[in-house]
Amino acid sequence: MAAAAAAAVGGQQPSQPELPASGLALDKAATAAHLKAALSRPDNRAGAEELQALLERVLSAERPLAAAAGSEDAAAAGGGGGPGAAEEEALEWCKCLLAGGGGYDEFCAAVRAYDPAALCGLVWTANFVAYRCRTCGISPCMSLCAECFHQGDHTGHDFNMFRSQAGGACDCGDSNVMRESGFCKRHQIKSSSNIPCVPKDLLMMSEFVLPRFIFCLIQYLREGYNEPAADGPSEKDLNKVLQLLEPQISFLEDLTKMGGAMRSVLTQVLTNQQNYKDLTSGLGENACVKKSHEKYLIALKSSGLTYPEDKLVYGVQEPSAGTSSLAVQGFVGATGTLGQVDSSDEDDQDSSQGLGKRKRVKLSSGTKDQSIMDVLKHKSFLEELLFWTIKYEFPQKMVTFLLNMLPDQEYKVAFTKTFVQHYAFIMKTLKKSHESDTMSNRIVHISVQLFSNEELARQVTEECQLLDIMVTVLLYMMESCLIKSELQDEENSLHVVVNCGEALLKNNTYWPLVSDFINILSHQSVAKRFLEDHGLLVTWMNFVSFFQGMNLNKRELNEHVEFESQTYYAAFAAELEACAQPMWGLLSHCKVRETQEYTRNVVRYCLEALQDWFDAINFVDEPAPNQVTFHLPLHRYYAMFLSKAVKCQELDLDSVLPDQEMLMKLMIHPLQIQASLAEIHSNMWVRNGLQIKGQAMTYVQSHFCNSMIDPDIYLLQVCASRLDPDYFISSVFERFKVVDLLTMASQHQNTVLDAEHERSMLEGALTFLVILLSLRLHLGMSDDEILRAEMVAQLCMNDRTHSSLLDLIPENPNPKSGIIPGSYSFESVLSAVADFKAPVFEPGGSMQQGMYTPKAEVWDQEFDPVMVILRTVYRRDVQSAMDRYTAFLKQSGKFPGNPWPPYKKRTSLHPSYKGLMRLLHCKTLHIVLFTLLYKILMDHQNLSEHVLCMVLYLIELGLENSAEEESDEEASVGGPERCHDSWFPGSNLVSNMRHFINYVRVRVPETAPEVKRDSPASTSSDNLGSLQNSGTAQVFSLVAERRKKFQEIINRSSSEANQVVRPKTSSKWSAPGSAPQLTTAILEIKESILSLLIKLHHKLSGKQNSYYPPWLDDIEILIQPEIPKYSHGDGITAVERILLKAASQSRMNKRIIEEICRKVTPPVPPKKVTAAEKKTLDKEERRQKARERQQKLLAEFASRQKSFMETAMDVDSPENDIPMEITTAEPQVSEAVYDCVICGQSGPSSEDRPTGLVVLLQASSVLGQCRDNVEPKKLPITEEEQIYPWDTCAAVHDVRLSLLQRYFKDSSCLLAVSIGWEGGVYVQTCGHTLHIDCHKSYMESLRNDQVLQGFSVDKGEFTCPLCRQFANSVLPCYPGSNVENNPWQRPSNKSIQDLIKEVEELQGRPGAFPVSISSETNLSKEMESVMKDIKNTTQKKYRDYSKTPGSPDNDFLFMYSVARTNLELELIHRGGNLCSGGASTAGKRSCLNQLFHVLALHMRLYSIDSEYNPWRKLTQLEEMNPQLGYEEQQPEVPILYHDVTSLLLIQILMMPQPLRKDHFTCLVKVLFTLLYTQALAALSVKCSEEDRSAWKHAGALKKSTCDAEKSYEVLLSFVISELFKGKLYHEEGTQECAMVNPIAWSPESMEKYLQDFCLPFLRITSLLQHHLFGEDLPSCQEEEEFSVLASCLGLLPTFYQTEHPFISASCLDWPVPAFDIITQWCFEIKSFAERHAEQGKALLIQESKWKLPHLLQLPENYNTIFQYYHRKTCSVCTKVPKDPAVCLVCGTFVCLKGLCCKQQSYCECVLHSQNCGAGTGIFLLINASVIIIIRGHRFCLWGSVYLDAHGEEDRDLRRGKPLYICKERYKVLEQQWISHTFDHINKRWGPHYNGL
Repeated sequence: MAAAAAAAVGGQQPSQPELPASGLALDKAATAAHLKAALSRPDNRAGAEELQALLERVLSAERPLAAAAGSEDAAAAGGGGGPGAAEEEALEWCKCLLAGGGGYDEFCAAVRAYDPAALCGLVWTANFVAYRCRTCGISPCMSLCAECFHQGDHTGHDFNMFRSQAGGACDCGDSNVMRESGFCKRHQIKSSSNIPCVPKDLLMMSEFVLPRFIFCLIQYLREGYNEPAADGPSEKDLNKVLQLLEPQISFLEDLTKMGGAMRSVLTQVLTNQQNYKDLTSGLGENACVKKSHEKYLIALKSSGLTYPEDKLVYGVQEPSAGTSSLAVQGFVGATGTLGQVDSSDEDDQDSSQGLGKRKRVKLSSGTKDQSIMDVLKHKSFLEELLFWTIKYEFPQKMVTFLLNMLPDQEYKVAFTKTFVQHYAFIMKTLKKSHESDTMSNRIVHISVQLFSNEELARQVTEECQLLDIMVTVLLYMMESCLIKSELQDEENSLHVVVNCGEALLKNNTYWPLVSDFINILSHQSVAKRFLEDHGLLVTWMNFVSFFQGMNLNKRELNEHVEFESQTYYAAFAAELEACAQPMWGLLSHCKVRETQEYTRNVVRYCLEALQDWFDAINFVDEPAPNQVTFHLPLHRYYAMFLSKAVKCQELDLDSVLPDQEMLMKLMIHPLQIQASLAEIHSNMWVRNGLQIKGQAMTYVQSHFCNSMIDPDIYLLQVCASRLDPDYFISSVFERFKVVDLLTMASQHQNTVLDAEHERSMLEGALTFLVILLSLRLHLGMSDDEILRAEMVAQLCMNDRTHSSLLDLIPENPNPKSGIIPGSYSFESVLSAVADFKAPVFEPGGSMQQGMYTPKAEVWDQEFDPVMVILRTVYRRDVQSAMDRYTAFLKQSGKFPGNPWPPYKKRTSLHPSYKGLMRLLHCKTLHIVLFTLLYKILMDHQNLSEHVLCMVLYLIELGLENSAEEESDEEASVGGPERCHDSWFPGSNLVSNMRHFINYVRVRVPETAPEVKRDSPASTSSDNLGSLQNSGTAQVFSLVAERRKKFQEIINRSSSEANQVVRPKTSSKWSAPGSAPQLTTAILEIKESILSLLIKLHHKLSGKQNSYYPPWLDDIEILIQPEIPKYSHGDGITAVERILLKAASQSRMNKRIIEEICRKVTPPVPPKKVTAAEKKTLDKEERRQKARERQQKLLAEFASRQKSFMETAMDVDSPENDIPMEITTAEPQVSEAVYDCVICGQSGPSSEDRPTGLVVLLQASSVLGQCRDNVEPKKLPITEEEQIYPWDTCAAVHDVRLSLLQRYFKDSSCLLAVSIGWEGGVYVQTCGHTLHIDCHKSYMESLRNDQVLQGFSVDKGEFTCPLCRQFANSVLPCYPGSNVENNPWQRPSNKSIQDLIKEVEELQGRPGAFPVSISSETNLSKEMESVMKDIKNTTQKKYRDYSKTPGSPDNDFLFMYSVARTNLELELIHRGGNLCSGGASTAGKRSCLNQLFHVLALHMRLYSIDSEYNPWRKLTQLEEMNPQLGYEEQQPEVPILYHDVTSLLLIQILMMPQPLRKDHFTCLVKVLFTLLYTQALAALSVKCSEEDRSAWKHAGALKKSTCDAEKSYEVLLSFVISELFKGKLYHEEGTQECAMVNPIAWSPESMEKYLQDFCLPFLRITSLLQHHLFGEDLPSCQEEEEFSVLASCLGLLPTFYQTEHPFISASCLDWPVPAFDIITQWCFEIKSFAERHAEQGKALLIQESKWKLPHLLQLPENYNTIFQYYHRKTCSVCTKVPKDPAVCLVCGTFVCLKGLCCKQQSYCECVLHSQNCGAGTGIFLLINASVIIIIRGHRFCLWGSVYLDAHGEEDRDLRRGKPLYICKERYKVLEQQWISHTFDHINKRWGPHYNGL
């Protein structure tokens, strides 16, 4: 057979088309072995041919593709069971052939042995959790897989965990990307040395088989690809082909995982050009290959690519579809050409129609770029594989395969070159793709692996023109979405900008290409090539200019814009990513002097581009009004390179600056932005919608500011330092539109600004000047100083968390710059300026995070308002910083009043920028300052304290920076002859300050008060008063001044200049005719800046002559003025400081100040107030008064509210509070009085109008979680640690009940235990009461109110109308006596026998209620409805335990168990014992009393079988009938198996309320005897045989003593002897003894056991007594708790005082002779034990010592939880959940929101919360580190109990820093769980619709 097969393969029978499949299948292995042998021979030609023939047939591409194409008949003809079978077969063949006859798995193992794995190279896809260590990384993109990370040593490093966005690969072992110290143990050793050589024959077959296999794959890809139809490619078809190919690609992927040996074979195959040529040329006779080659050519052509050979032909027929528009000169838009490629983008043609005269783009060489864009020639399998990978839009499998090969160095180089060669094609495919996001991620997944490696990037740059390709491709990409710019000259503009509305920008489609570009620019060698290549720089500046002026905003003047465009997001992102980040990348390589040349290049081409831009937009000297663009990347490139040149490269600034005219142009647009910012904040752009505010905020926001506002301000500073200061200052005021305001006249007309905006625009202009003059970011500060200033500014606005600080400090965006967040300098500066405030917890408050707050000395010396203003996104932050500063000064006692922003001395200027200070010494500024001071003094409108503050700041700055000491000789000649325009003599501020200005000519409206005077202003002093009030003046020349300067510079003819000047009185802004005419008036002023300052001082202080020159007392002050760098204070101190500085700088000034002070200034006459003004003044005053009143009211209200909160809400309130709903009146009143919080009336609760307590009913399983050991269980973090809930309280009780139900009568079982350990109903109240009818109307109003806050009114939920606590029911208060003075409480002296009789009689009587149940009153109705509520609170399964469904016994059991649950929970809230005593912590908020009434009312509807009343069994001896052993029906539960506490509750609830105290005591006494007997019985079962017999005898001896009934030894011996009669002790085999404690029982230990057994009962009973009779609980030590409670309950005789140790038996008070009744009780057990000794014993031992419930204990480090759970599969659906969560109560692992585990529309978490917590679930979300609480139908995010080293949460693990458990927070969580206060404390609840 084998021979036949071999012969057939050998090819002697070519006619036979196909062998019987079975024959082949049997012998694949044999054939393979045969072929391998044939090929191993030296002459292996024959073998090779055989193999080829076999492969031809096995891997024939015809048949499967026919099937893939979907033609059914082809599939039928092919047979072989559908499309998949043939491929399977082919794969099997390949595996067999590779293994050469052996087993494939052994072959894999053999190859792996030769793997020189020096690199990890593990490839992952999106959402994989990986690590990044900045300490070990060389490239910022470095990443490690979890395994390598944990195996390496990264302690103390700066690392974080992250979820991969695009996928990646592990860099462990690659020393190009990371430091070797960080390698993990596996990849540390360079292992190639000790790996043996690969034996030749091992991989020989692979070398023959793989080329055919890969060719076959390529044929599939060719066949399967159909050019998409016109309506866009059908992704379905492509995906179909890919699905069919899945097994083949997976096979290749598996091969790559075999390690280095196999990878090198694959590399050979993929890169061998000969192989490729032979197989694919399509020349042979094989029709199939020919056809596939044609398809390949078609695919190339349709992609707009030419195949090199056909190039000429295409060139003639048509400019091929993708011709580079750069090469085709003057190419019009994208119409004729791109149209063919992008036929899917219809809008493409329209938008490009208008491109008309597009500016020509010249490139360094046209032909080169032509080839970049359009020519592809494939020479190897690898190249064509990549081509198809791109065509099919990067299928994940293919990407993974290509990346898995990267550890092979040779492949890496080849692949990188191939990738670069296809770069343009990638861009085209990306642009057309519908799934551009996914595709982008895949592209970056590949490129980041290639370009992060500097060596590789350099090689490709040199050999493949990588930079040319990238820049050209980017340029080409952006060209497709250009539109005409409308900036400046709309009609004639030649400038084109990108259209931000296009998908390309909106969806960030360009980012893969840009991020690659940024990545390669981070390598120095590559960046240098770029900076040296002039052609590239020109092209790049061209690219940048596409963004210059994009997203232009035009101010809406009439109506609000209809549609708010959101394109600004795209614009800001594009400028940051495409322009700024490459710029930062380049800047990082221009750090040293040697790189000066690069800067010169960039600056030169940048200026050229700017000049072109100014020409294109037709810019002369005035910006167009009402438009602004925030995007000036060219300006910013220029600015940043200038800054770098001066700071790092020691370049002379003037050598790189252009001429004055260019500087003037450069300044215009950045200044326009600053003015627009002020306009936007003044609400002048409000009609443009919110988005314009968004732009203004983004512009200064931390991620953008150092690429946007900082360079702009710096550029303006450079311009200001080189231009004429007068020109600059007047430009500023003109841009800010406040020129007209700067007049001395009291009224003026502003033609360009509405009056209401004037004030804020003036403030804006002055603030801008202050920032311009005091900011030193680029003018001489070092990096560390900058970082410190930034940090101080952010911390002063608000305390910040560490992560938000990192986010807010603008970092140098280029990652290699060295100032990385979290770096050493960041931490050291932070610790220098800030203190850490650890996270605090207010009980019931919100969770605080760890915060940093400025140190006191920072407030004292470093707070810099200028920096704060520059960096605030919201204006309110400036106010917040000032408030905090004020608070600091008050607190530290430095300044009591309202301080002004402090004046801070600046760091000195870099010499290159000294010219900036000339602004402070120019006449124009002085005139402005003088005018403003005068206006403020005269109280003109529209001026504010802020204006004054800025004016004084500027004066002070000028004094600080005065050029030279001026000579004092120069006399100040003032006087009328120097009138009007020549305001000041010189330009030095120091001398100008004292210059008196006498008269000013102003233009005023005719209506102004100045005009109405008849006589010209006389100079007599008596007239001064009236003049002073009305006068003011105008720097009329401001604008003209500016024109003049501009003309001087640009020597144009005067005629042109006249046309430029806008007429001032255009009535554009006011309706024609309404504008009053302007006329000229002359004002008498007679002031100097100094005199104005001194008058201001008087005005501010409110006193005449308040200023007294300090140097008159102490002349030293002037010689050495102690002027601190930093000064606090308000306006008065500022004025004093300025005068002192002025005096110390010039003797003249000193003299003049003294003179002015000597003239006693006449009092300022009261202002004449016009009626209108008076009105506004009154209004103001009234408003002020109203405000004060409101403040007072609010304060009062707040204090009232606070005191209320303290009384009503406090969790741990003083213990002595009276219960709130009870007003303690005189003792004789027995009726309780309640206040209704809705109607406010008080009165008793009555039958007809009952009052109720606001309560919250919730089901709770907290009790069921108690365990008997103290240590809480740990959360499982390995497979071994699983939690089994068999030892919880709930489980133990369940087992007990089912055991009883097995052997005893059902109805009696249900009276022998309590339920409610799981799903018990807990009732809590806030203590407020309301009338039930008021409540109903309140609920109605809530129902009609649509805005509901997170609760559901239909389910009866509401919030307490007074304290807003969450509630869902109302518990009626039973009318009647007050607990405090209960007439029933007086002790009676009846004997216990009498009392027992009374109790029995009372139990039988139904109606000690004032009302019989039958009569329906409002009260009884309400009681019934609240009982319904209580039942519906918990699920049915927690109520029905009876075997007969719906039996009344169920309700009976449920009701007394509700009482039990509430008592037990209160006990837990008190810490599990009553040692603390005192009133209940919930004392004033306890509702047990009311609850008891409701329960008792309903319990008495049921009667207990009178012949089976436990009371009788306890108190009466019956005839014992030995025959009655076992009847056919099940017996009653023996009394010794009863739960005593349950018996107590049943007895009490069956008696009429209110109960008498002596009856209660009687009940307790009787039940205690039973309890004690149970304790003895349990003890007897627990001890060993010997102990038992010893005790039996010891006790028997004492039986006859007098108090035998009160001696535990006697009683124990009696119990033992009684139980001995049954078979209870007999069946103890040897195994039993092993279980029993080997400890010997001493009398002490027995006493302790008995006490511990009885304590839980005593505690519950004492609590009950406290609630029913209002008695306080005594406090005590733990060891004496038993005796104290016993005496409190009246079990201990009061005279009982002993020296010797206390014995529990002394509390016994037997109602009938002890031995008789014990005999009777034991008899019941005996008969049962004879049959079931085991169970009989088990039931006797009741576990009563439960410890407090706890949540699971969590590990210290979050990573341990995360690593175990985030990959763990769900036990239900066996998948790894997308959102895994774990229950913190029981440790169950669940899928959050997982549809896989949904049952009847409930998702798994909701379901689990119902099963585990009866509706309350606490889950830790593994992937987010936060805890989520589910409570019934609502849920809330609680927060995280894991914090990082800085005390912060890391929700969603975004930062990925190591997290550690915060024990305090976990304690808070546990406390809220135990106390059931989730609803009250957490505020943000929402419905979960069962979808969690």
